Amino acid sequence: MPAGRKPKPTALRLIQGNPGKRAISKDEPKPVAIAKPRAPVALGVDAKKEWTRVTKQLADLGMVTAIDTSALAAYCIAFERFKNANAALEDVKKKDPIFKGLMVKTKQGNWIQNPLVGVARRAADDMIRYGSEFGMTPSSRSRLSIAPTEGKGEFDDF
Repeated sequence: MPAGRKPKPTALRLIQGNPGKRAISKDEPKPVAIAKPRAPVALGVDAKKEWTRVTKQLADLGMVTAIDTSALAAYCIAFERFKNANAALEDVKKKDPIFKGLMVKTKQGNWIQNPLVGVARRAADDMIRYGSEFGMTPSSRSRLSIAPTEGKGEFDDF
């Protein structure tokens, strides 16, 4: 049996409205938003910079809680991987006027897509997937309508 659509969190249902008029769960966990989440120690330099950039904006919207930090860290790691893969491709591109680093020759003499292209693509896909959970893509953001909070938990008005 297919899993179907994943359920929308209550916070998003409250923010976006409830057009289906389905009952809203009162049993859903209600984590408190963090005003200034600290970056996990394991993040690399570029991932920490991205963490600082996005958490400031997400925290201003009350969209980061302690239990969200791992998903946000995964986004930041994917960002760093995307940035590093593209930087490596740029280095290869300088030495390859024909294929611009997009193709490489195997030991057997066959031309294949540079593995860095796949790394960059997968990292970009991960960034979009993780980022959409936080309303960080245009389509996911278009479904949100929220006002900045001032030290309130996510569901204080619920």
